[in-house]
Amino acid sequence: MTDRDANEATERRRGSGAKIVYDVLRDEILDLVLPPGGPIDEVELAERFGMSRTPIREALVRLAGEGLIETLPNRSAIVSNIDFLNMHAYFDALTLMYRVTGRLAAEHHKPADIARIAALQAEFERAVEAQDALAMIATNAAFHLAIAEAGRNPYFTALFKRLLDEGRRILRLYYQSYDDRLPHRFVVEHEEMIAAIAARDLVLSEQLGKVHADQIVEQVRKLLVREERLDLML
Repeated sequence: MTDRDANEATERRRGSGAKIVYDVLRDEILDLVLPPGGPIDEVELAERFGMSRTPIREALVRLAGEGLIETLPNRSAIVSNIDFLNMHAYFDALTLMYRVTGRLAAEHHKPADIARIAALQAEFERAVEAQDALAMIATNAAFHLAIAEAGRNPYFTALFKRLLDEGRRILRLYYQSYDDRLPHRFVVEHEEMIAAIAARDLVLSEQLGKVHADQIVEQVRKLLVREERLDLML
């Protein structure tokens, strides 16, 4: 083996190691096993995974790029906090993207787009039946991004992807509110979206996107604001 071959083999192993660390930490962050604001220690991670700190750092850089890890000025890192104070602005943007991407998909889709969207919907339905929250999050995002891509506007697609990425932990809380037993009506809502888009019904596609977003927003609001009030005899 030449020096070049040896170096390439080393790079492949390191890249594989970084991906393993990335996949595990990403799932733990999304599943809230690693809580928002929790510390990330490179040394502990290197010991845990039995790797050098180089692939650990590469994985953390990738997670930081997705907004899941935050690097502090002293070079330590924490799991990114969920910005509950600006949740209203996030939901406004998310709702707008559900509406506009559905409308554009109805206008500009091609037959292959519908086939892809339907295939992703089938994956989402299987995840719902299996009560696999992480699979639900991943397939739901893929489903909605496929709709955005069918709309043929890369700017909206990029913005929607960013919003879906930032909202993955919120979606995890949302699924937890149902004990990961997502009501079948959410599967039906996806199917109704596909039918409206395939029929090129622009108004209905936008309408269904708004309804879909509104019920997510309402459920998350219920999680964040307790309905009960303390009632004491004074």
